[in-house]
Parts: sequence; structure tokens; C-alpha cells
Amino acid sequence: MAAPALLVLFGSQTGTAQDTAQRVGRQAQRRRLRVRVLPLDGYNVADLISESLVVFVCSTTGQGDPPDNMKNFWRFLFRKSLPAGSLSCLDCAVLGLGDSSYPKFNFVAKKLQKRLVQLGAAMLVPVGLADDQHDLGPDAVIDPWLQSFWEKVLVLYPVLSEVEPLRDDEPLPPSYTLHFLDEKMDQNPERIGTDPERIGTDPDRPIASESSPFPARMLSNRRVTDPTHFQDVRLLDFDISGSNIQFSAGDVVLIRPQNSEDDVQRFCQLLRLDPESRFTLTPNSDAAVPARLPRPCSVRHLVERYLDVAAVPRRSFFELLVAAATSDLERDKLLEFCSPAGRDQLQAYCDRPRRTALEVLADFPLTAAELEPDRLLDLIPEIQPRSFSIASSLKVLPGRLQVLLAVVRYRTRLHRPRTGLCSNWLASLDPERGEVLVPLWVKRGGLRFPPDLDTPVVLVGPGTGVAPFRAALQERLSEGKAANLLFFGCRSETKDFYFRSEWAAMTAAGKLQLFTAFSRDQEEKVYVQHRVREKAALLWDLMSNKHGCFYIAGNAKQMPAAVRDALQFAFQQEGGVSGQEAELMLVAMEKTGRLQSETWS
Repeated sequence: MAAPALLVLFGSQTGTAQDTAQRVGRQAQRRRLRVRVLPLDGYNVADLISESLVVFVCSTTGQGDPPDNMKNFWRFLFRKSLPAGSLSCLDCAVLGLGDSSYPKFNFVAKKLQKRLVQLGAAMLVPVGLADDQHDLGPDAVIDPWLQSFWEKVLVLYPVLSEVEPLRDDEPLPPSYTLHFLDEKMDQNPERIGTDPERIGTDPDRPIASESSPFPARMLSNRRVTDPTHFQDVRLLDFDISGSNIQFSAGDVVLIRPQNSEDDVQRFCQLLRLDPESRFTLTPNSDAAVPARLPRPCSVRHLVERYLDVAAVPRRSFFELLVAAATSDLERDKLLEFCSPAGRDQLQAYCDRPRRTALEVLADFPLTAAELEPDRLLDLIPEIQPRSFSIASSLKVLPGRLQVLLAVVRYRTRLHRPRTGLCSNWLASLDPERGEVLVPLWVKRGGLRFPPDLDTPVVLVGPGTGVAPFRAALQERLSEGKAANLLFFGCRSETKDFYFRSEWAAMTAAGKLQLFTAFSRDQEEKVYVQHRVREKAALLWDLMSNKHGCFYIAGNAKQMPAAVRDALQFAFQQEGGVSGQEAELMLVAMEKTGRLQSETWS
């Protein structure tokens, strides 16, 4: 049998599945296979019937939802009209990337594999279920899964055994060639929002989207935690008038951050690049030129707005660095990090202390200095947009959009504090010093609230998890909906009690019942789940007799499960049902949309 052409399709929300798919593609290239790597929505799914070998790499988002770039594929694949044997000529494998701290762990990969089998596809290996929570990260599953996959492919296609693969330290051709131009950019760095052609200010253009974000003017950037509190939390206020942006309570805003000027300069120095030089980009394969890059593009723009140099690099980063290394000492260390035996060392060096790509390059200065610019787009992934729950309602604040932002800053064993790229970039913007424009767009979120006047809603939102519930309460009160309960938790009543005066006004108006848990204001810690248990009788009445809806938002670690357990306890204690019956009631509420959650890690 002739060697097949491999198709690798990925569904990725944050770039991890894309990175893994590209890794599969590189392994295929090293085996001298013809290979295409494409996003699922960038592929004509009707062509699957003519494919012979496909790997699907997909993540799971939200509450078991497919990533944005595979939703069209998802809808097509689950059409009831598709014949049962339509994929009978297809050999394939499914690799899922997930996080076991979420209830629907790798739900998309499991469901995809099941559907492909229904349509007649042959599965070469069992579905791979990689887990971010594993001590060694997702590679603990990905590595053996890929080994099994290639072993199976060699059995199916013995001709591949006759081909000598490329060594791991032999460079593959880059995906792009950078052609540098003689003229340079203006020496003045671009200010936020002064590039309207790239972010779209045409008044006749359609609603803001990822490909055409709206340059929203920042009105204010106000700290809402006490100055002595360890956590810096901001309320950001944006003017979106004239944007045609519409949103409802529960929706999210997406913002793509940019790297700091210090990081841009440091990166350029390490790689001996002139930030003001300009280039054009030519693809060397089927890859498309990234639409977000202007033509021509400056090195500054590429590093500042496109390359995610502040991210913790994945193993593929080290694999690609190996091929560029000319120093024996640096190459040996990089090879060690890439080997199965060096997995623990790579975790200790990079993942656990959250070392960034820029810091890794600084640790391997000889390799960094030898890196060809053509390699940059393969080596460093694109900066991904961040999602934030919208904390305001257009019915109360027309033409405005507000975000409650926790500024991410923490320490590891490394000398420099670790910082979140987007939150620190946004926190650094000061509209009082001049106009600040932030490109953004909105998409539908996972929370939906009842349309009728009388259905009570119970909202459990500790910390910044209260953001979507502020939007919901603004919206509901403006519509005359008064059956609202809010369980809010934070560390201290005096330091991080977000929107305190607003809740007080709603409570005084008889439109809100507020229950608070200040975990550090007494000797024994008190959390929102404790308050839910205390209000068991009230909650049983609202859920069983008044058909209320129950919502949870916040950190995914322990709180959502603890709150769910507390609600189950309320059903058992006040309803007199067994634990199993209470769990079935919760499952039924989830299926009908009466129990919803929006959590993040």
C-alpha cells in the first residue's frame, strides 16, 4: 500500500490543541509523509469521505462545548441526515486536550470519537484524553498516545518502514520566509489605537469580531480593592457607542493583549533584531499568511502584538530550538528537555516556576542569537485573546461595557514575579494621561437567564465571579424582575467587597436578597457554600415550589463542586430525598437550564 497523505484537523480555543496538531504535523514531516494541518472550520468537512488518514486534535471549552473554530464542523458532523457508513473508508484517531477539574472533562473528544464510529470510521487507537491537571501535564498522555498512533500507522502502511526518518535535531523547512525591506518604520512606537486600518474604524463595517475588533475608548481604570489588599482588582469602563455591539447578561468580551515595551526590546536584543526594520511574509507551504499582520510588517509590531513571548513555552518550543542550536552545551540541554527521560526536568525548569519563552531564550543566549527570523512564527505562538465576563448591562449603561479584572501577579521560585499578560497590560493603561483605545469584540456566553418576570434566580458568585451577576441584576431590575438572591464571598468586608453600595441599594429597594461570606474576617473561614447550606429551607422552596434557577460563577478549583454539594444537601435535608434522588434532581436542572455555571481555572 502506498504511503498515505495525513490530514491533521484541530479545534483550539487557547492555542494548545493547535500547538499539538502542529507537533503531529512535524512528526509526519520527519517520517517524510505529505501532511496538512488545518483548523476544523478551515476544512470542508464534506471532503472527509475522500480522506484516508486523519488525526483530530480538539479541546473542550466552557461546559462541554466545542472551541469556536470547530463549531461549524460540529454542527455538520451531527446532522441526522448523514448516512451511517459515510466514513467507512476513513482511518482516524482522536486526541482530546482537557482539564479534569471541570465536570465535562474532554467531553468534545469523547463525543467526536463516538460520532465518527457511528459514521463508519475506523479508530486506529483509543481516544487520547490529555489532562492539564496531571503532574507532568498533557504530555503524560500525548507522548504514549502518539507513539501508539505511529506504531499503528506503520502496521497499516509498511512502506513507511522503508523510509529513513529525519533526526530530531535536523531542521524542518520553516513555514514562512521573511523578506526584509530596506526602509524602516518611524522611530516612534505605535500608540494603542493609532492603527485604525488594522483594528477597523469604518462606520459601515459589520459588528465587531475577532477579524475586525472595535477600538473601544477606555473611560476609566479604577482599583476597587483596598490599597492595602494583596489583590489588585480593577473596574474597567469602555465606551462602545457607535460600534453596533450588542450583548446580554452572561455574555463575554474578548481582548487581545500586547507585550510590554521592555519585553519587545529584550527579545530583539537577544535575537539581534532591529525593531524598526520591516518585512513581508511568504508562506512556504499551504499555510496562509496571518491576517492580523500588516503588509509590510515591522519587527516591533510582530513582537509587540503577535508573538506570545511572555507565555510559558510548550515542549514544541524546545524541540524547535534544538534544530537551531549551534552550541553543543545548549543543544545537549535542549535535547535532554525534549526526551521522555527529561520530562521531569522540563517541568521543574519551565512549567512549575512558569518561566516564559523570553526567559528561556535568555538562558540559551547562543541559540537565541543564531535563530533565523524565518523560524519565529513556528517557534512562538500567536498571542491569544482573553475572555472576560461582562459586568454591566446596556439597559442600565447604554453605550458602555464594563469588566471586573483581577490583575494576575504571583511569585514562584524565580526572582521576578510572574504576571498575567492581559491583566497587567490592561491595568497599565491610564486614560487620564491621554486617549486609550482597546480593540475588543463580544461573543455569546454560557449563562442564560429566565425571560419571565416571576422566576426567581439564585446567583452564587464569590470574588470576580460576581461580574456576570452584576450584569444580570442590572438587566433584571431594569425589567422589573425582583426575585433575586445573591451569595457573594470575598476575604474581607472592608477590602474586597465588590459593588457593595450597589447591592445595598438593590436590597433597600426590595429587589435583592444578599447573603455574604467574608472568609478571613473571623477565626473560622466561611465560604459561599456554607451560606448556601444555611439557607437550605429557602433554596428548597425556591427550587422545588417556585421552579427557580441556580447559577454559579467563579474559580473552577473547588468552589463550584462545593456549592453544588451544598445545594444537594439542601434538597436532602429539606426535601427528604436520598442523596441519589437529590443528584438526579440536579442533573435534571442542568439539562433544562435551571442549573448553570461559568467557571475558569
